[in-house]
Amino acid sequence: MISLGIESTAWNFSIGVVDENEVILVEEKAYQPREGGIHPREAAQHHSEIAEKVLRNVFKRISPDEIDIISFSQGPGMGPCLRIGATVARTLALSLEKPLVGVNHCLAHVEIGKWLTDAENPVTLYVSGGNSQIIARRGSRYRVFGETLDIGVGNAIDKFARFLGLQHPGGPKIEKLARKGRRYIEMPYSVKGMDFSFSGLVTHAMKLVENGYSKEDVAFSFQETAFSMLTEVTERAMAYLDLE
Repeated sequence: MISLGIESTAWNFSIGVVDENEVILVEEKAYQPREGGIHPREAAQHHSEIAEKVLRNVFKRISPDEIDIISFSQGPGMGPCLRIGATVARTLALSLEKPLVGVNHCLAHVEIGKWLTDAENPVTLYVSGGNSQIIARRGSRYRVFGETLDIGVGNAIDKFARFLGLQHPGGPKIEKLARKGRRYIEMPYSVKGMDFSFSGLVTHAMKLVENGYSKEDVAFSFQETAFSMLTEVTERAMAYLDLE
């Protein structure tokens, strides 16, 4: 069975075509904000403007007749952006007379990871976009074993990047700075049982830069602290589930 899937949860509008065994093709166009972070209305406008072009590029490489099912990200995500993807998917399903399936964005990330790695029962550290959760299957259901109490680690990194004047997306740019860091600076390490918190870490990092510490050392310390917090809770979940 060949599925055409539409992703529009945030800043990226993409279309992927897959079957049970492989990714057949991917076409995407990312929204780039002029400054600051993602503005949902502007991102949705971007998606509506480029959706037809992305779809045409897909159908240059695969015939619509080969598609068996249309799927789309149903949420969670940014409402205005999700509506664009849903509208394109419904229109396509009606015009091609194909079944339409809404997909949970979070669980799609988990299932794709399982599919690509052949993992049977993984504990997943899910940090896509504004999400930071530890997810695993317990019995017949997926369960959240730990999560952020305030903002996701991606949002934390982007917020720090904007403070430094770096353009979205901030993650790769903070990582580039961190590679040049030579000194670890003690930072707030906020793990509370199975949950974690990042807002205090961001505030502390900003204050360090304002007080004259090098951006490279602060970026390095920021990453090491944030990733250590995530690793600790993931390992705790694995121990609880008796997984290796």
